[in-house]
Amino acid sequence: MTRKRLQLALDLLETDRAIAIAEETSEYVDIIEAGTPLIKSEGMDAVRAIREAFPNHAIVADMKTVDTGAIEVEMAAKSGADIVAILGSADDSTIADAVRSARKYGVRLMADLLSTGDPVNRAKELEELGIDCVCVHVGIDQQMTGMDALDVLENVVDTVNIEIAVAGGLDHAAAAQVASAGADIIIIGGEITRSDDASASAQVIRGAIDRGAASTGQVRGQSMSERTIELLRQVSTPNISDAMHRKGAMSGIVPICTGLKIAGRAITVQTLPGDWAKPVEAIDLACEGDVIVIDNGSADIAPWGELATLSCMNRKVAGVVIDGAVRDVDEIRKLNYPVFARAIVPNAGEPKGYGEIGVEITCGGQIVRTGDYIVGDDSGVVVIPKERAYEIARRAKEVYKTELRIRAEIERGKSLSEVLELAKWETRS
Repeated sequence: MTRKRLQLALDLLETDRAIAIAEETSEYVDIIEAGTPLIKSEGMDAVRAIREAFPNHAIVADMKTVDTGAIEVEMAAKSGADIVAILGSADDSTIADAVRSARKYGVRLMADLLSTGDPVNRAKELEELGIDCVCVHVGIDQQMTGMDALDVLENVVDTVNIEIAVAGGLDHAAAAQVASAGADIIIIGGEITRSDDASASAQVIRGAIDRGAASTGQVRGQSMSERTIELLRQVSTPNISDAMHRKGAMSGIVPICTGLKIAGRAITVQTLPGDWAKPVEAIDLACEGDVIVIDNGSADIAPWGELATLSCMNRKVAGVVIDGAVRDVDEIRKLNYPVFARAIVPNAGEPKGYGEIGVEITCGGQIVRTGDYIVGDDSGVVVIPKERAYEIARRAKEVYKTELRIRAEIERGKSLSEVLELAKWETRS
């Protein structure tokens, strides 16, 4: 049986960092890719440098060519690439020109099926045009919305007789799945390049591919909400804020009990200052794992205390966020339950019953609707619109992995500015 090949996608901006990661992982990797961001940042010099550093590895130049097929293939070939990746969505004339150039310069052509519309039929057309390998690729932005490369792969395998590569947010479990499903080349980027131990990550992925199965990873059949919450539990509120471009953070809302985290869907409550009837009624309406979010309109009188907290625990409500005050904090801290609030006061209001449950509210300066996702930890609380929750959760996980890698480089002796090459990227007047 032919060994499945592992391709390392170096989608970084700096050649030296890319080569350093490739050196850490080279014993487990068969193919090294100069990713499109790297080529756009450093030009063909990046391909030349990688070729020189790894003379015994196959080198891919991910050009994502959509026009001028011949000249871009020539550029990559003369820079040392063994495989040149172009876009399968390019016009047939561009594909044909690229094929002629590839034959002339002795390189192989990989066509990326990213955004081709009908990847299965296009894969067959590309085979007929002379492409050597098609890449089933779910792009980063598509991954964030829940698209799955495995579903496309299973159809392409039955359609073409050329090599098939697969890319798109794969971890070791997904890599094993696509290898078992018929992929010849498994392309991994961020799962390795953003790891704090790139060598160990590559070793795990190599092992999973060779075994063709893995015991862990995303469970197929999970609902989108379950997958979203699982991801949100793995990241911090700063990670999420970064993923949302500094949006979503509630102002002035802090944890009453530190060291706790919540991640769940909101059930909203609008009530008058100190009126605790609707907040308490919301407990009975909440589902297991929900987060009750209350706009109380005052930090001087509490709509929440120990007894409401105990009721939430009994109902397995994930937590409570209050734009207002809370009391009985000594007892709440003994219960060690995640309550986030604007203030602490001793006095409570009356259960008058004014207000509504399930309406759009403002909490900590952020609009919250029932069904939006709420994440809280010691750094504060963020709200994620339900329409983009899975996407934001995926992007936050990428932020988290990037920070792991940066932290590892700092621990090895670099400063933060050196890792990020801030001086290089500063705007110059």
